[in-house]
Amino acid sequence: MNKNDGMNYAPKGKPNRVVEEGEFFFAAIGLDHGHIYAMCNGLLEAGGELAAVYDSDPKKVKAFVEKFPNTRIADSEEEILGDPSIKLVAGASIPSMRCDLGLRVLDHGKHYFVDKPAFTTKEQLEKAKKKTEETGLRWGIYYSERLHVEGAVFAGQLIEEGAIGRVVQMIGTGPHRASPSARPDWFFDRDYVGGILCDIGSHQIEQFLHYAGAKDAKVLHSKVANYNFKEHPKFEDFGDATLVADNGATFYFRVDWLTPDGLGTWGDGRVIILGTDGYIEVRKYIDIARSGSGDHVYLVNHEGEKHYECQGNIGYPFFGAFILDCLNGTENAMPQEHAFKAAELCIEAQNMAIQVEAANSVVAK
Repeated sequence: MNKNDGMNYAPKGKPNRVVEEGEFFFAAIGLDHGHIYAMCNGLLEAGGELAAVYDSDPKKVKAFVEKFPNTRIADSEEEILGDPSIKLVAGASIPSMRCDLGLRVLDHGKHYFVDKPAFTTKEQLEKAKKKTEETGLRWGIYYSERLHVEGAVFAGQLIEEGAIGRVVQMIGTGPHRASPSARPDWFFDRDYVGGILCDIGSHQIEQFLHYAGAKDAKVLHSKVANYNFKEHPKFEDFGDATLVADNGATFYFRVDWLTPDGLGTWGDGRVIILGTDGYIEVRKYIDIARSGSGDHVYLVNHEGEKHYECQGNIGYPFFGAFILDCLNGTENAMPQEHAFKAAELCIEAQNMAIQVEAANSVVAK
């Protein structure tokens, strides 16, 4: 795992098989984003077997099979979609193209597991909702900043146990290192990625709904800016938003592509969760100037102050639960309604965002 490269962040956990050998074959289609490696790692650790891969770019395929050497290289997308032994397709293509792939996957009777953002428009989301209702198949979304971070998983367990009472407010930060020389052209084009709130903002909104136990929320205010990348006029390097949930919990989050090179990892992601009986802070990837490791959880409640080092101790239960959901028709890993609601709200936040043109001047969207 390259700690300085967020695009190829691919954590590895302890194997925790939930299925027997030969019970759950999956394939990968669309290798445009490095998250596909993390998605496949998670499924493999849960007992899934990576049967095949396809991408139109042979260089991407070559790199992929070097990482996963037992994977068959398919000659076409159709070869994978037509294989009855493959139960799920994982995809991390260009964001604006992810929905169309998912529709084709479900039309062929397979489940879909897609990198965030799963959609860049509400029209795409509505098509996906209709398709899952028609087929009964799963459209999983890889919200990695909660699902693939042990500190974030543990924070959820503490909340479920009642460690801080009822969640009433959250603050989330999602800074990322841009590494512009390593990025493809589409990365800088809002039409392809949906904008910063749609893209990396999706992590923030998903974790808010989950930790707050909310079914829905309203976006009160949002804004975006391009402060530092004027050579890419369709790129947004800053965004923030404020939401209130249907149960009254509130949320402010900020995301950006402004992480300085001096930080020991690709982004100092954090979340502070306030409850009626205490609060939790998760330092996801680093504890700056103290520890280069991530997954630090701080808890303060009526019993006192606690610090938990979660790395290597918690695991990633989502992947096994998701495989079992695909096999059994259950929704234990993540309800489909929840996955789609987070996607809907991040698109809504993006669509209503005010564009900040300069530090002290604002114009309407």
